[in-house]
Amino acid sequence: MEEKASSSSVSTPQAQSASAAAYQESTAPVERSEAEQRKAYGTAKTENLRDSGLWRIILPGAIALFCISLLAIPLFILIPLLSNSIAALHGGNPQEAQLIWVWITMIVLELIISSVVIWGLCRIFLTQAGNYGRSHTA
Repeated sequence: MEEKASSSSVSTPQAQSASAAAYQESTAPVERSEAEQRKAYGTAKTENLRDSGLWRIILPGAIALFCISLLAIPLFILIPLLSNSIAALHGGNPQEAQLIWVWITMIVLELIISSVVIWGLCRIFLTQAGNYGRSHTA
């Protein structure tokens, strides 16, 4: 069995010097006449990136609605339970009155966790929504 070397993998000194000369010619600065004007044209990708800006209204609105519901829904459940426990304390039902500390603890935990989530959502979405589409041209 004979081993054959492919011609593309063999590199001779003449081929290396020819490729180096071609590289130097291609990277040499092109001289232009002073009368020739250079114009930059946008590509199709950059020309079609314009939007209506509606998402700048919808995204903060959706985040605000989500944050309000994140606070309101658990509080709508926990506050009546707390008020029932307080009423049971005055009404003579000691078993339900013992749950006051549970409802207060759950309300405090819900407020802490939801405030962290709301802070993160506002930091992620609302700060980027204001800065994302601004032009930075001089």
